[in-house]
Amino acid sequence: MMRCTRIVLVICFCWILPGIHIIAQEVAKNHGWEILFDGTNVDQWRGYNKASFPDYGWKIEDGLLIVEKSGMGEEGNAGDIITKKKYRDFELELDFMISDTSNSGIMYLVVEKEGVPAWHNAPEYQILDNPTYEAMLGDWMDTHRTADNYDLQMADKDYSKPVGKWNKARIVKKENHVEHWLNGHKTIEYEINSPEWKALVANSKFNEYPGFAQAKEGHIALQDHGHRVSFRNIRIREL
Repeated sequence: MMRCTRIVLVICFCWILPGIHIIAQEVAKNHGWEILFDGTNVDQWRGYNKASFPDYGWKIEDGLLIVEKSGMGEEGNAGDIITKKKYRDFELELDFMISDTSNSGIMYLVVEKEGVPAWHNAPEYQILDNPTYEAMLGDWMDTHRTADNYDLQMADKDYSKPVGKWNKARIVKKENHVEHWLNGHKTIEYEINSPEWKALVANSKFNEYPGFAQAKEGHIALQDHGHRVSFRNIRIREL
């Protein structure tokens, strides 16, 4: 009898779960959220400098959007993906889960230029397997940990969850003010083109790129850095 009850409960749960997911999406839409990935399709995305979504390197599996491990480092495999739409002022939320040695990022204000990587002009919310890279790179990791403003600012504390656990990223951009959040904690904030910002850029790898973070609006990008990272619950709200 107990076995039959458990089977019935599992069947009911599996039947109810999709309905809950649909209801959650409708609630989000009613509060101004645009669903960028609902676990079933990539209609809101395409490859960077490409007309369509990559045929390989990215996949949907078990309701997750996954960039696959290729071992190709910064060159990636299929390349970065971007939203079809551009955004000016926004609040972006998503969940991500890293694997061993994961390296990726969320870029915003992305401007497409043929032959030019997206990161040349777009600020980046770093996604990284912090402990692994800290063991290899030591102090170089400052400004390169998860939720840092890549190569510019570091968080006061590591709020990331380890390999195999879900993390919640949040990025808020309103005019020139930008905030990075991780698992409910604000990690960094800055004002684009402020004196402090200009000093940070001048002392970073981005000092070679005069167009860095200068676009008034741009695409959101998920980075293919040759490492497996899973994403879910991707949504954005224009401000």
